[in-house]
Amino acid sequence: MTYIVHVDPAVGGEPENLDKLYEPFLRAQVSDTEAQRRLVYSYRHVISGFAVRLTREEALAVSRWEGVLMVQEERVYALHTTLSPSFMGLVQGSSIWNVSNLGKGIIIGVLDTGITPGHPSFNDAGVPPPPEKWKGRCDFNSTTCNNKLIGARDFLALSNPSRPAKPPLDRDGHGTHTSSTAGGNFVEGANVLGEANATAAGVAPLAHLAIYRVCSYLGCYLSAIPAAMDATIDDGVDVLSLSLGGGSIPFDNDTVAIGAFRATQKGIFVSCSSGNAGPGNTTLSNEAPWILTVGASTIDRKIVSDVKLGIGEDYSGESVFQPNDFPSTMFPLVFPGSNGNDSAALCLPGSLIHSDVKGKVVLCERGEIARVYKGIEVKEAGGMAMILMNGKIDAYSILADVHVLPAAHVSYAAGMKIKEYINSSSTPTASVIFKGTIIGNKDTPAITSFSSRGPSFQSPGILKPDITGPGMNILAAWPYPLDNATKTDLTFNIISGTSMSCPHLSGVAPLLKSSHPKWSPAAIKSAMMMSAYILNLDGEPIIDETSLPANIFAFGAGHVDPSKANDPGLIYDLTPDDYIPYLCGLGYSDTQVKLIVQQSVNCSDTTGIPESQLNYPSFSILLGSTPQYYSRTVTNVGPSNSSYVYKVVAPEGVDVTVYPRMLSFTESTHTATYMVEFRKSPGQAVGKPYSEGSLTWSYGKYTVRSPISILFN
Repeated sequence: MTYIVHVDPAVGGEPENLDKLYEPFLRAQVSDTEAQRRLVYSYRHVISGFAVRLTREEALAVSRWEGVLMVQEERVYALHTTLSPSFMGLVQGSSIWNVSNLGKGIIIGVLDTGITPGHPSFNDAGVPPPPEKWKGRCDFNSTTCNNKLIGARDFLALSNPSRPAKPPLDRDGHGTHTSSTAGGNFVEGANVLGEANATAAGVAPLAHLAIYRVCSYLGCYLSAIPAAMDATIDDGVDVLSLSLGGGSIPFDNDTVAIGAFRATQKGIFVSCSSGNAGPGNTTLSNEAPWILTVGASTIDRKIVSDVKLGIGEDYSGESVFQPNDFPSTMFPLVFPGSNGNDSAALCLPGSLIHSDVKGKVVLCERGEIARVYKGIEVKEAGGMAMILMNGKIDAYSILADVHVLPAAHVSYAAGMKIKEYINSSSTPTASVIFKGTIIGNKDTPAITSFSSRGPSFQSPGILKPDITGPGMNILAAWPYPLDNATKTDLTFNIISGTSMSCPHLSGVAPLLKSSHPKWSPAAIKSAMMMSAYILNLDGEPIIDETSLPANIFAFGAGHVDPSKANDPGLIYDLTPDDYIPYLCGLGYSDTQVKLIVQQSVNCSDTTGIPESQLNYPSFSILLGSTPQYYSRTVTNVGPSNSSYVYKVVAPEGVDVTVYPRMLSFTESTHTATYMVEFRKSPGQAVGKPYSEGSLTWSYGKYTVRSPISILFN
């Protein structure tokens, strides 16, 4: 078993000497030869410590050594599995996506399942050589790497002694997809089985990509993640993208949070997925305030596959696989779970062997296994087509998948109507009608059902997720052709998850960093959040999977708007040291804070702050009968001489007072501080658990918005 041994930073030395430092630790327990063989990683930056193979008894002994702060057992984190740039307002030659930007000179580090070199998305047309600060390496052959794909390393071999060291070739697809979403180059004629045909591009198409393999199809290894993050610091990466997570974990025990803090200290922007555990509340991963936590929403493209019933009723669905030769005639319709067989209802493997589905349209319920696997079961049992219906929890949130047979994924409401029809007719019939790719859905963006929600469990005083971006039915690069009959190198796939939304924001960061090279990670994050929008294309509030307005715990500050983020007017800035009083205020011990910030801290000598007092672009308040007061300091990055006035949309049941009423800036005055008072209204509704609102500062064309979340106690 691999364990991570966290060592007191005071014991450490210079990074290049750490191997010599840690081996004596091991020799106290095992022989010299064994010590060298068992040492997996010596972490140089993000963690003070090392990864080592030990028995459980040896790990317990090591935990008692002087200078050892904590011993962690290896864990496996989960992966959070063309049109989206234009949906985000990115148009070639316009606004932030102009010829001089496009992420040139910025290096995106992607921690994932590897990459597919040679894919057209990773061509280097128009991409300049990497900047001189780049110190990394590419473990593919010299002709494979180029000015786009400048780095590629595998960190799984060391964490798994049975796995030989190899270049980080992506055999899963996830890493290729996320990498091309963040920084893939322009590829004309990209499509999936003929659908969604357009020019594909990452959000930062001229940025450089450095790939660090820490995941396989089995998951992402805890010991490999900080080793890869160490390498990104040595290599000179500017932006880190991690579409993975292990659920809600205390920051001092969360390797991603610890590594991200150290990366932030080095000026690296870190973007992480919020997780796919929605739509329930408090289901987040990656909650630390120094991380940009990204939820998932829809884009305005549908790949329509409708269900037509024998009684003439039509129900809208989606599917990427749309065969031209599928007849529009009616076929017998059956629900194999009508007799109470739950396995057959879900179309689980082997469940339809004894069901009469041959030549019929089969209704399957969503759940338990991957959606496409249900279609495989139906096809193997002789079914003609599949209707996949949502469960109640997913409601109207439907996905376009690459099914293996004619199919339509429909909402829960539609599925229940189809069941009613089956139960009411002695000879129910149906057909699947394919209508292809349709663009222009005005209900978008909408929050997907799978997107994890707040409030944050680890730090309720920080609103999470921070922001949302496209994560549903996203077309991006894929390692292998989905249709073996298609003789093409243009291999793409459409998949969904917060894994897909995270790299969209990881791609926005290089655009902002290219325009504003002196902005800190906190400044970039603030610009994204304060310029985000909360209305859909129809001018109505963003909805969730229920088709009702989504709440603040679903989308945070709102949906990203890259062009507005490039010129926000005001930002909230933070230095890494600003998080120390925040962590002390959370009640972490000196040792716990030391584990996170990798330096000695004495919280008794540090004035801890309430978590809601952190200079964050949002407010998340736990409000009782006592009024609460919080200050924020804004930095002017717009016109030198300007005066901003505020507008409050007060959360229901709360009185909000802001002073001063105006923030004025001159050529010599770049920052201003204001105070906000939150007080329960006399008529606050009894039993209301939370309320939400916003505080907006405006000057001319500039409008910056901070969301307000109130939890009542």
